[in-house]
Amino acid sequence: MTRLLLASLTLLALGACSQDAAPPAAPAASTPAPVAAADQPAQVTPPASANDLFATKLDEALGGAWRSDANKMRDTWRHPKETLTFFGIAPGQTVVEITPGGGWYTEILAPWLKDSGTYVAAIAAPTSSDYAKRGAEAYRAKLAGDAERYGQVQVVEFDPAAPAFGPAGSADVVLTFRNVHNWRDNAPAMFKAFFDVLKAGGTLGVVDHRAAVGTDLDADRQSGYLPQDYVIRLATEAGFQLAAQSEINANPKDTKDYEKGVWTLPPTLALGDTDREKYQAIGESDRMTLKFVKPAQ
Repeated sequence: MTRLLLASLTLLALGACSQDAAPPAAPAASTPAPVAAADQPAQVTPPASANDLFATKLDEALGGAWRSDANKMRDTWRHPKETLTFFGIAPGQTVVEITPGGGWYTEILAPWLKDSGTYVAAIAAPTSSDYAKRGAEAYRAKLAGDAERYGQVQVVEFDPAAPAFGPAGSADVVLTFRNVHNWRDNAPAMFKAFFDVLKAGGTLGVVDHRAAVGTDLDADRQSGYLPQDYVIRLATEAGFQLAAQSEINANPKDTKDYEKGVWTLPPTLALGDTDREKYQAIGESDRMTLKFVKPAQ
């Protein structure tokens, strides 16, 4: 009897222990590590904007092998990148350059605007003078000699006595570099033609040799320098508004009092070897850089 009682108590103790014991934990499920898709880069690079690409294209044009070392050296004085940026040229625009001469800016503008806009070179009609005829022949030969760079250039011939540069309201930008001093009494007609060819809101960019403050225009027409207020007046009388002016092309070393006027300085060096080093040290002329806008209509 005693043995039976002890056995029963032992069984009861074992049952109680089995109820108090925690059940064994289930094995934790493993979470697989994320796997990057094989065709996706670790970091997505946003596409360059049209303006970024256009800016890069300008740098490429400035460094182009088709530009001579002599022309590239003039960048120090003419600041083409800063000047064109100041005038606000944008992708897809039609840009008219007035009398491009030997094509210094053509070498930059034409490849820059190729497939990204329209570059129009406005040259004086060859019939207007022997000088214009020689210039037109040389300029067209330059374009024909490099179809890759200049194949899309549009050439417009104009009559200096009655200038017109294309259909009314067809251009976004008109540019003229170091030309106003040549136009004399015809300058008002030229500025009126700029106004006519531009769209409402279009830009006129002017760079020219700047005379000393207080210079009498009529007494100093042979020097090549022009009073800045005179150029501003030409533009505003044609209907433009002065939007901005810059000192990008200023040169405080230019004393503007030379025997052969502005042509004493580089690149012309009209005095030849006389004081050549002196004038080379001065550099190219002090220049005004003016941005005008045709009012929106």
